[in-house]
Amino acid sequence: MNKISTYTLSLFSAYTSNEITDQEFHTLEQWINKSSENKKKFSDYLHFHKKSKRIGFADNLDKDRAWNNILSELENPLLHIPISKKETFKIKYLKSVSNILKYTAVIILFMGIGYLYQNGYLTSDPAIIIPDDSITLQLENGNIEIIAEDGKTKIVDSKGKIVGTQNGNQLIYNNKVEKETLIYNTLTVPYGKRFEIQLSDGTNVHLNAGSSLKYPVKFIEGKNRQVFLKGEAYFSVTKNESHPFIVNADEVNIRVLGTEFNVSAYSEDKQINTVLIKGAVSVYNKKESYNPEAVINLKSGFKASWEKNRNQATVEKVDTGIYTAWRKGSLILKEVAFNDILKKLERQYDVTFINNNPSLGNRNFTARFDIEDIYLVMENLSQYASFSYEINENQIIINH
Repeated sequence: MNKISTYTLSLFSAYTSNEITDQEFHTLEQWINKSSENKKKFSDYLHFHKKSKRIGFADNLDKDRAWNNILSELENPLLHIPISKKETFKIKYLKSVSNILKYTAVIILFMGIGYLYQNGYLTSDPAIIIPDDSITLQLENGNIEIIAEDGKTKIVDSKGKIVGTQNGNQLIYNNKVEKETLIYNTLTVPYGKRFEIQLSDGTNVHLNAGSSLKYPVKFIEGKNRQVFLKGEAYFSVTKNESHPFIVNADEVNIRVLGTEFNVSAYSEDKQINTVLIKGAVSVYNKKESYNPEAVINLKSGFKASWEKNRNQATVEKVDTGIYTAWRKGSLILKEVAFNDILKKLERQYDVTFINNNPSLGNRNFTARFDIEDIYLVMENLSQYASFSYEINENQIIINH
């Protein structure tokens, strides 16, 4: 049985006390809709909360007696709530904190926590669990902050100095900050979301769903501008001929002086694709030193596909719009295998597929989806590929 994190429990409490924010309500709603088990946990919590209030627990400061009253109510078979043999422990535990619990709301919440522990719903780990659908920023000291998509906040270093700001869906780093060593932040974007960063040199990076970028808070004079990508990103690099910009993407390095290009390097994909929009880039094995005569030099409108299992690349001319449409929420597919389409849809819409129709797996399809919800996408795709499907919350099952 999955445990309830302390963060999720705080959302339960905020909901029942009518102090939940719109953002918290959205997070709670997504958590509830992820599974029938989550729905039951929330329902049990609400049931317990209401039952505690109804039997007069809030007005009774004799906590032992109040707890016994709750037990007698919960043991009613009509409620279908199982009671274990841990009540004695709970009564003793309640006594030990009787001097702390002074307010009714706190008492009810405490009993609710006890109930969740009793039924195995609540983890004993005191660490706050960050929701899976959160955009996060890991700071130099390892602390992780949740980034609200429409928020405005300041990014500070370990010394309390402001190194950047957030303006909506973009982080902007300050080039005026004095740094003598490379200090890194890491931005992680979950499935179903996108985000932007403006690095300290003015370079803009658009991160696609399911991606992360590790980058210096400020680039240091005399050293290459190097960042580390997992997933997919579109780079618009500020030109600086004396300080090359290098993207480390899994097995390859992409080296530029100033240009625009797209890199897709998801760990589950067989290839690392670099598509050049304008300017020039060099692609080479990260284990090797940069050698201008041994690297792959791309021209505008070309793609370099690095085969992970062979450690070599092929180059071809492409329609670059296919590879950059994701920035505007579109998904353009040209002769793409069905299994690969499912991977792209999982990232873009934060869903999980179960394919019970293996004959579709290696068939290639061409399609385009423009800012459509997953229901419309599946309706169109199923008609085109001739299969049936069913949607169960965020899980999609494909049948024959």
